[in-house]
Amino acid sequence: MKIKISLLTLLFVSFISCNDDNNQSVDYVSLNDQEIQDYLEENDLEAEKSNSGLYYIIEEEGTGEQPTATDDVRVAYKGYFTDGEVFDQSDADGVTFNLQEVIRGWTEGITYFKEGGSGTLLVPSHLAYGPNNYRGIPGGSV
Repeated sequence: MKIKISLLTLLFVSFISCNDDNNQSVDYVSLNDQEIQDYLEENDLEAEKSNSGLYYIIEEEGTGEQPTATDDVRVAYKGYFTDGEVFDQSDADGVTFNLQEVIRGWTEGITYFKEGGSGTLLVPSHLAYGPNNYRGIPGGSV
């Protein structure tokens, strides 16, 4: 099943560690959660929080089919840190991928939208790349 979901913004919350050698001992779950809550408050946003710690804002639920965690989807996205710095984005047509081939935050979060939906995902690091640096995204970022 191919599903097209247009996520207008995919927000990755940033938390940068001062010492990469100690990343394993940093409690990023708590730090990321506070960072996300601060971001929501500063921007007057309301989000749902899942049991995993993912925050999501559904701007438009969509009217088409709803994907499962094993489906192929097409997503137009923009990934940025809380300071507004964009670290990745697709073109307007989006990118097609299987939800088993992406970070856990996407695998979970995209399933909250139906085809044609849009919204924001705030993905803590334990649902993204963890404490390690990854292609320009600092360890501990969400």
